Amino acid sequence: MRMRAPVLLSGLFILIVAATALITPMLPVKSPTAQSVVRRLKAPSAEHVLGTDRLGRDILSRVVWGTRVSLAVGAAVVAISALTGTVVGLISGYFRGPASDLLVRGVDVLQAFPALILALAIVTALGPGLGTVIAGISLGYVPQFARVTRAAALAVREREYVEAARAAGASTGRILLRHVLPNGVDPVIVLCTLLVPAAILTESMLSFLGLGITEPTPTWGNMIDNGRLVLREAPWLTVFPSAALVLTVIAFNLVGDAIRDALDPHVQEMWMGAASRAGGTPLAG
Repeated sequence: MRMRAPVLLSGLFILIVAATALITPMLPVKSPTAQSVVRRLKAPSAEHVLGTDRLGRDILSRVVWGTRVSLAVGAAVVAISALTGTVVGLISGYFRGPASDLLVRGVDVLQAFPALILALAIVTALGPGLGTVIAGISLGYVPQFARVTRAAALAVREREYVEAARAAGASTGRILLRHVLPNGVDPVIVLCTLLVPAAILTESMLSFLGLGITEPTPTWGNMIDNGRLVLREAPWLTVFPSAALVLTVIAFNLVGDAIRDALDPHVQEMWMGAASRAGGTPLAG
């Protein structure tokens, strides 16, 4: 299946954003926390390409540093939730008994709460900050990874090659890692690419509400919150961080959809059938 131009552009954009986040301290931008009363609410100019905010801080610098924070939150959330959910899914799907049933019920309870509401509750209880934001968002995404991995474990645990591995004396850990886990890797990869933008968006919502990462650390969410009070007088305070957030989320979603299409055999068959019909070639089988 040929890669579409929007997907290629999205992948290139993600690479640029990720590279920017990695080398942010080395970039020739102004300090994101340096204030100047005489330069407050300056429109975009040669000196300040994206303008300044109410405290005279450079918007370009804050957007760039906000990229670093947002991607760090997205990556940390996905890593924690994927690892935790995969372990829970493997255990609850492969083993049988009260412990497995308890894990399943716990996942069902977590899934009853939307990720944003769960993150709001945790951050409100523990206080705003980078650690609590990551923990709160991660907990909301664990059920999705757990259910995907559990479905793979349930489908594989009775297969002949798993029975043969047991008969050959293979340990439970080896069976889980060599036979069960590989069958659930593809959907986990797809979930990772789709939940990174979801985590970034959730963090921005929390910061916008004043419950996420607080000042002076720049994030796209708290920048949008700061700009809403002077939206008429200085729209650039809101427009530029909003554009960075929207473009990043769209790019990740497009790449995630492309990876899902590539890994899903049913989608591949659909594309091959459409291409065959368009070319006038009858479908095989």
